[in-house]
Amino acid sequence: MSEPSGVNPVRDSGASHSDGKDDAVVGVSPQSQLKTIGRGGKISSIAMVLVAGIALFSDGYNAQVVGQMNPVLSKLYPDDYTKSIKTSMSNAFLIGEVFGMLFFGWAIDKLGRRTGIFWATFFLVLGIVLATAAHGATRNGMFWMMIIGRGVAGFGAGGEYPTCATSTSEAADENAQVRRRRGMLSAVATDFAIDLGFVFAGIIVLIVLAAYSYKPTEGLWRVCFGLGVVLPVALLFVRLRLVNSTQYRKHAMKKEIPYWLVIKRYWKPMIGTSMAWFVYDFVTYPFGLFGSTILATLNPSNSLMQTVGYGTVLNCFYLPGCLLGGFLMDKIGRKQTMTLGFVLWSVMAFIIGGALNPLQSVFPLFVIMYGIFNAVAEMGPGVATFLCGAESFPTPVRGHFLGFAAAVGKAGAAIGTQVFMPIQDSFADENKGVQGVFLIGAAFAMTGAIITWFLVPDMERELESEDAKFRLYLEENGYYGIFGEEQKDEGVSVSQTSTK
Repeated sequence: MSEPSGVNPVRDSGASHSDGKDDAVVGVSPQSQLKTIGRGGKISSIAMVLVAGIALFSDGYNAQVVGQMNPVLSKLYPDDYTKSIKTSMSNAFLIGEVFGMLFFGWAIDKLGRRTGIFWATFFLVLGIVLATAAHGATRNGMFWMMIIGRGVAGFGAGGEYPTCATSTSEAADENAQVRRRRGMLSAVATDFAIDLGFVFAGIIVLIVLAAYSYKPTEGLWRVCFGLGVVLPVALLFVRLRLVNSTQYRKHAMKKEIPYWLVIKRYWKPMIGTSMAWFVYDFVTYPFGLFGSTILATLNPSNSLMQTVGYGTVLNCFYLPGCLLGGFLMDKIGRKQTMTLGFVLWSVMAFIIGGALNPLQSVFPLFVIMYGIFNAVAEMGPGVATFLCGAESFPTPVRGHFLGFAAAVGKAGAAIGTQVFMPIQDSFADENKGVQGVFLIGAAFAMTGAIITWFLVPDMERELESEDAKFRLYLEENGYYGIFGEEQKDEGVSVSQTSTK
């Protein structure tokens, strides 16, 4: 960024002094009327948080709907929709997500939050359109076009993780009142939104299924896939009107980032947030095996409508846990909530895994225990991974680290899928296989609690505090770089010089 010519530096304290923010140094062109980088109002801050939540709601829908359509595709194309094609369909979205998390984590720090949001939405919409319109000279060709579309959509959906999590945390920092509720707002805008997307995917599929007289047809899966494009397109016009957060405008490092100095300071929280996310996703798969057990009991005839319906009901168990986790993060702290969630998750897993056969003989009790078990998982690591990943790092590199942690988590999900299935199959008795996997997963959950307690930092609630410490750390180590970004459209530019 070049220094504006013919300007005099002034202090901008924002709309209010009461929120404790450090003053930003701005330069004002004499040809323009004085404009300041003000703090956001309560309503506008909450609105920005909710916009991010709606985006992740859309991602939840698009991630879930392919699972709901697997039985439809299997019945429509029994000879062509092979196990390898089905696996490729799921893996394409997952692999796309990992690359999207890493790329957009970098992009939103270097190019801007708004730029990252636009391109993440663009790739998500493009992928959905490709998958919905999939055609080919052969059925195999059609499926591969669908797989490519799912991969592109996954790339965009993965990008939403760092973009939405950073946007949520920074938007909630714009106002002192909103900042005190950032735990709840982050929970609602991230994990709760994704889980609600899972629930609505089931509801939409049931409605479309009824419209097609409960018969699997080509139109059924195309409509269900295609409906996933509505919200991202509608949101795109809203999100294009958003501006980069005040924290980003003050502290962005677009020219050069001293990565070695950054790693030296933040290696411990980087390992902590990444490994906590890895463990959470790693053990989510074996714990999810009970969903199949319940569905098999409730739906012995394997009816498509009942499979989707009961699966949707089970997904509803996640929602109360997300809200409780948001409440606890504001009351007892983010790190404490995640540790508590891991511990309770592990304890519930040991109880259910150890008493699997007696519990299954009393089916309503089994369902209730399973519901509580899912709720405590979302209460802890489910909601806290997002906010800990955002608050543990300064604004200039927040996207980098959050995208990396989310990508490591998705890698954990992929590895868990490959590791636990052979373990389950190694038991002659199916119940003992599920029981064994469940107990092993419970041990890993307790490991997640230990990682969280010792490696995830207990940060101050105000993002400016860590940003100021980071700037001072860089100066003490001889780095004097360019911070902030010009606001040409507002006649304002954040000063290049760092403040002590």
